[in-house]
Amino acid sequence: MKKTVLHDQHVKLGAKMVEYAGYHMPVQYTSLKEEHMAVREDAGLFDVSHMGEIVVLGPQATDFLDVVFTNNIRALTANQVQYGFFLYENGGVVDDLLIYKINDEHYFLVVNAANKDKDFAWLEKQAKSFNVEVIDKSPYYSELALQGPKALTMLQAHTNDDLSAISFFTFDDVTLEGKTFMVSRTGYTGEDGFEIYGEHTDIKMLFKRLLLNHEALKPCGLGARDTLRFEVALPLYGHEITDTITPLEAGYKFAVYMDKPTFIGKDALVKQKEAGLTRRIVGLEILDKGIVREGASVYHGDEKIGFVTTGYLSPSLNKAVALAMIDKPHDKLSHEVLVQVRKRTLKAKVIKKKLYQKNKS
Repeated sequence: MKKTVLHDQHVKLGAKMVEYAGYHMPVQYTSLKEEHMAVREDAGLFDVSHMGEIVVLGPQATDFLDVVFTNNIRALTANQVQYGFFLYENGGVVDDLLIYKINDEHYFLVVNAANKDKDFAWLEKQAKSFNVEVIDKSPYYSELALQGPKALTMLQAHTNDDLSAISFFTFDDVTLEGKTFMVSRTGYTGEDGFEIYGEHTDIKMLFKRLLLNHEALKPCGLGARDTLRFEVALPLYGHEITDTITPLEAGYKFAVYMDKPTFIGKDALVKQKEAGLTRRIVGLEILDKGIVREGASVYHGDEKIGFVTTGYLSPSLNKAVALAMIDKPHDKLSHEVLVQVRKRTLKAKVIKKKLYQKNKS
């Protein structure tokens, strides 16, 4: 298994370590609920150095990404970030990712850890007819995610740069503790926060300084990262989006710009849209006692109508909920269904996909 530069720090902090995407990663330090609620109420610090970073360079970089990426890449200005998908011709998802625009000939792509080798090979194949260079920069970067309502205050204490100038879905170079990092503000938790990219030794230094200087800051594992994104209906590849689930079925059409002339997979999505969706991702509230997990079958009477993509006892809501792919017309709000859990069937009802709504007061 691969190790991030922070591996020894995780072990020293008492993290429970597991294999994830070929890396030895912390799944939790104290408890999933404690780490989850730290991010909802104060702030949490995640090691996400296992993510993939790919650079696209060249005079046709924008033209190339416009064809392989679903969103409106041409609308980006320098220092903006955009979310979207790489698709197969059938409309299924290769991966979901973030694209950082440095300039018209230089883009920085952040892809899922489990998909980075596949993504790089796919991009290289598509790039053959364009004047671009695709470079895997993953070995050169480590990354932290500082998430939570106190993230801005905490990170600001380590720089003279004005972090409030980095608005949602933008990035910039920032000097933290005398070292230069690329800092963005996108988030994967439903909370405010920052992603910090830097050289390995610099990230190691910053990780220690942040935890040392902020008592309310908790180191968080992949377990809390999953429950946090799940509660606000952010997808995880292999769950809500796969090579057989399209972005339209998953409910992420906002990241698919159908008005541009073409992109890989567009024809399949146009056909799907014209024919009408036959299924979609919904939220489920489990009415009986029990927790449902990924892969559990969903029924209406004796008819199988779908499957659970992610399920937890929600730490924020303190009740069992799930995301599930459900056939129409059983996807309507308050519609009652059954979920098979081993030899039991649990009653559930369809609710909004965004399970947790942040109290703005």
